[in-house]
Amino acid sequence: MPGDVAEKARLRGERLAARDALTLAERHEKSQSITAHGAADIPLVPGTVISGFMPIRSEADTRPLMEALRARGGRLVLPVVLDRETIVFRAFERDTPLVKTGFGTTGPGEDAELLDPDILLVPLSVFDGHGQRVGYGAGHYDRAIARLHAKGKQPVLIGVAFDCQEVADIPAEPHDVSLHAILTESGLRWFSAPLSISDSGQKAL
Repeated sequence: MPGDVAEKARLRGERLAARDALTLAERHEKSQSITAHGAADIPLVPGTVISGFMPIRSEADTRPLMEALRARGGRLVLPVVLDRETIVFRAFERDTPLVKTGFGTTGPGEDAELLDPDILLVPLSVFDGHGQRVGYGAGHYDRAIARLHAKGKQPVLIGVAFDCQEVADIPAEPHDVSLHAILTESGLRWFSAPLSISDSGQKAL
């Protein structure tokens, strides 16, 4: 176990350095490709609640993708970290003002409606070809996903990253939850068949 944690930390530092090394122009071009692939290929029906995220540091710019999914009828929420532990998902309408929400992030204020997402766009530092991911080390998304599962929710988990963040293998720990798919500038790649929202209820893709 300690070895797995150390290996994840090593991979995180290595892949974040590779992401940071991308130029602004490269990140912009790759983010445009991510938007095009995600807007076309992420399955949803009108009313599907989608958790996006506002990009920080050298992350892919997900804002155009969120607007494209909104245009297809998706209802957007943004994650907000409370008390350094709990993530809640607040409704993000076109006219919702954003406030500073800690950890360098912004999101809707306390008056925004709380919703449970059907699809989570998940930021990450590292991913592999099996759907394993490494976050930023705080475990916020792990806890948020665990709470959704405890409520009987099975959201579709789609990591969003650049190709340079992929590694051959990430050591899995018992609490780790695999992604259903990864979205990069190369396209949307599925690792497993999740449940998705349809007009007739939930069904396997």
